[in-house]
Amino acid sequence: MAATTVRVSASTRDHLAQLKSDPRETYDELLRKLMALIPEGDEEGQFTEAFRVGLLNARLDVRRGRLTDHAKVRRQLGL
Repeated sequence: MAATTVRVSASTRDHLAQLKSDPRETYDELLRKLMALIPEGDEEGQFTEAFRVGLLNARLDVRRGRLTDHAKVRRQLGL
């Protein structure tokens, strides 16, 4: 397997190290486990890569509190 270098800040590396389930676990193994958390599809079929990225970004928005209330959107649209 070919290897490559990925630049991350020291704080990101430290955070990743804390997520390891075993000190011998490689960062490649850890990153693969994290990527597996992003769903590949549902009962209707496979998601496109663009949809998967959008889903991940939406989850991050929710986690960071960047939400819009449905009632507010309805009012803005005049519904």
